[in-house]
Amino acid sequence: MPSFDIVSEVNDVEVRNALEQTNKEVSTRFDFKGSDARVEHAEKVLTLFADNDFQLEQVKDILTAKLTKRGVDIRCLDEAKSEKVSGNKVKQAITVRTGISGDEAKKIVKLIKDSKLKVQAAIQGDEVRVSGAKRDTLQEAIAVIRKQVTDYPVQFQNFRD
Repeated sequence: MPSFDIVSEVNDVEVRNALEQTNKEVSTRFDFKGSDARVEHAEKVLTLFADNDFQLEQVKDILTAKLTKRGVDIRCLDEAKSEKVSGNKVKQAITVRTGISGDEAKKIVKLIKDSKLKVQAAIQGDEVRVSGAKRDTLQEAIAVIRKQVTDYPVQFQNFRD
């Protein structure tokens, strides 16, 4: 029985490369001269540091540009509110989401069932497996999901006959 998996993944290597490029550009730009602007990476959290809110926004713009250039979908970024650190310095945490959460997976399964296609969808951890009798119906299911799911990036893997 043909099947495929719906996942939401981010290439960690490309995120790290974009982060290093951002730090390099911030350290060489004239408008950041003498400031403590930088981006740090720990697990799936990127922390942006800057001297004020304007510089924080500038660092965020540089980071999103580098991520986009490296092929990382920025819809996977969850931004927290910026917070004051010591003095007038600010920081902001940005979480890189991977995997499909339970609520999002339930929405995908409901979307597939409401489309009246002859396929079955099952939640397996942080991914959704879709199986059906024909390859064409699976391709129709992919088209429906691509059209409807726009809040976060999804990829389709393990297409098997």
